[in-house]
Amino acid sequence: MYQKFPQKIVATIEARMTSSRLPGKVMLPLAGKPSTERLIERLKRSAYIDEIIIATTVNVADDILEELANCLRVKCFRGSEEDVLGRVLAAAEANKAEIIVEVTGDCPLVDHRLIDRGIEEFFNRKIDYASNIIPVTFPIGFDVQVFPTKVLAEVARLTTDPVDRVHVSYYIYNHPEQYRLYNWSAEGEYYWPELRVTLDEKADYELLKIIFERLLPINEDFTALEVIKFLRANPKLLDINKHVRQKEIDEE
Repeated sequence: MYQKFPQKIVATIEARMTSSRLPGKVMLPLAGKPSTERLIERLKRSAYIDEIIIATTVNVADDILEELANCLRVKCFRGSEEDVLGRVLAAAEANKAEIIVEVTGDCPLVDHRLIDRGIEEFFNRKIDYASNIIPVTFPIGFDVQVFPTKVLAEVARLTTDPVDRVHVSYYIYNHPEQYRLYNWSAEGEYYWPELRVTLDEKADYELLKIIFERLLPINEDFTALEVIKFLRANPKLLDINKHVRQKEIDEE
């Protein structure tokens, strides 16, 4: 039974075409549709998200993301390429968001069931930040982060550090003395922190293509657990991107 929450909950998707490792990755096709469209389809199934915003940049290369947003009838906000925190905050404030679900454009496999769990944890525990990434216990690509717009606005006033401005919630979860944090860890089959199902490099894309092409015909709303079981049943697929190094927090 889903609950009713009084505040406006908005998912912001940080996306741009000029990725250094795989330019244009957010529009690469997955089973016939752009990666960002697949991500949005999966987010739209959330029981709690009131609105979805593609938070992209003013760079002309990102015009295509605004066009996609219009086609899919979701919002688009365009802001600074370097100051991602400022961009996400402005996107949230422009759309009167009270709660932000932070989503990055390199996570097309995001599972709305995990997102909704994060939203429930956030409200039920009366905290400032809920996530499943500190530390990482789920496969990389099933990330969930939920926090109030007012907290992000406070962070924007407190820090000008470039790392904080690029990694939107970094300041929040690195100041537990200042904010009430909660992280839930993966259990059972969900525990697989070494697994990469995110989109950073060409090898990641090759694996994601296979996942979508194999699982979509079986279940259009396939779960994170179905992805995990599929890859455990087909371990040779893990060789495709096992060499890809996860970026450090201070890398572009």
